[in-house]
Amino acid sequence: MQYNRNKAWRQAKKKCKESKRTDDVVKQFIPEKNWKLMYLRSEKLRRAKQLGNDYPPETIRQKLDVEMPLKEIELKNILFICSRNQWRSPTAEQVWKKHPELNVKSAGTSPRAKRTVNAKDIQWADIIFVMEEKHKSRLKAEFTRLLEHKKTVVLDIPDDYKFMDIELVEILQESVGSYLNVD
Repeated sequence: MQYNRNKAWRQAKKKCKESKRTDDVVKQFIPEKNWKLMYLRSEKLRRAKQLGNDYPPETIRQKLDVEMPLKEIELKNILFICSRNQWRSPTAEQVWKKHPELNVKSAGTSPRAKRTVNAKDIQWADIIFVMEEKHKSRLKAEFTRLLEHKKTVVLDIPDDYKFMDIELVEILQESVGSYLNVD
């Protein structure tokens, strides 16, 4: 049966063996270094060192990084909580989300809230602002361990406002701004 293979099969097998041999040769080939270019570079470096210059010259980006290093701004993670995450906490999120020093989220304590607060939210937050005392007690009942080392601030804002109500926005800017010492 082995001898019944045709001429095309034998030629294909021969090409396969040849390509394997050339692949081995290519793998072993290491390009020579261009000694002339290496010599020129070393001469440029030596000459630049004599003149007191930097070679290669610093880029503009490197100069700027040295002259004006970027400040590492640590963002505070703020979580606003109300009952159903419908009016008060989403308003607070909208008011403070564009502040450059803050990361802001909002959630609700009710199971029917648009976005219910969960353990990841509590872990994420540095400071938690609740609208009423009942929200704080609900959080303590559900996330006791997670709240041990978190700051929780009660804003005492009643559920009398609609979303982005002008009075609500002013109250939030005053109370939260004074607590965080930001504008």
